[in-house]
Amino acid sequence: MILTVTLNASIDKLYLLDRAVPETVMRVREVHNTSGGKGLNVSRVAQKLGEPVTAMGFTGGFNGQYLESMLASTGVSPRFTHVSAETRSCINCWDLSNDRSTEYLEPGAPVSPEEVEQFLRDFDAQLPMADAVSISGSVPAGVPAGLYARLIERCKVLNKPVILDTSGKLLTESVSAGPTLVKPNEDEIGSLLGDKPCDEMSRAAALKHLNNQGIRYAVLSLGADGAMIAFDGECWHGRPPRIQPRNTVGCGDSMVAGFAVGLARNMGILDAFRMALAVSAASAMSLLTGDFSTEDYERLLPQTELKRI
Repeated sequence: MILTVTLNASIDKLYLLDRAVPETVMRVREVHNTSGGKGLNVSRVAQKLGEPVTAMGFTGGFNGQYLESMLASTGVSPRFTHVSAETRSCINCWDLSNDRSTEYLEPGAPVSPEEVEQFLRDFDAQLPMADAVSISGSVPAGVPAGLYARLIERCKVLNKPVILDTSGKLLTESVSAGPTLVKPNEDEIGSLLGDKPCDEMSRAAALKHLNNQGIRYAVLSLGADGAMIAFDGECWHGRPPRIQPRNTVGCGDSMVAGFAVGLARNMGILDAFRMALAVSAASAMSLLTGDFSTEDYERLLPQTELKRI
């Protein structure tokens, strides 16, 4: 079982508009609601790849009930800690005339110290059953600094592989705990190390530096150019074939899902890397976030190239 953590979950609403015109009344052609938050994108993709998934985090109010029901309908098992605040909503307005979007992201409502402690108890109850853990995204107000590090430490005590995918202060505060795998982009790794790498060799050196800090698998997300991974003194660059993307939001989460599935199945890391790249590319071809066509994935997987640097 893969255990995912999404502390700042949301109801994600995709509005499809024929044309977005500011300062007017616009009619929405279609609405697509999903259980949102980076870790829940991971959850749905990992489940579709064939692994059982348990999703944890905070939910509250009617939105929280709706989120859990949508998630359960995809086959993911919800095990959220219930809080008094209403779960947030986030809106993505998609202009069909130019395939551009504008997102409106609500902040997460604050949680109390008692609710945080209850989450830790709930996490400890689920962790022994996990084959891999992913911790993703932002946190609501009220979550103490260092909580992600505490979760990583709990995973390490039980020898559970754990993936960390976050940014900003949360990332810099948590990498010292030594997660099994991190997946920053170029800006994030620049913030971590104080200097943004600008070519293949500097990127490889940055990733190996993270290895030396205790992170077994350091992955650098490069968008359409694939990703790089460093481990055991090696560095590899992986590229899926060129595609025509429809929606790149959540592609990094799909990559995390591929790695989580690989770790849960004890796959070789390069096989897991290839899976992660292929499912990330397949998800870019889907309009919906945290989704992909199985046919696209199976076609892209053997065409994904890996090259040792």
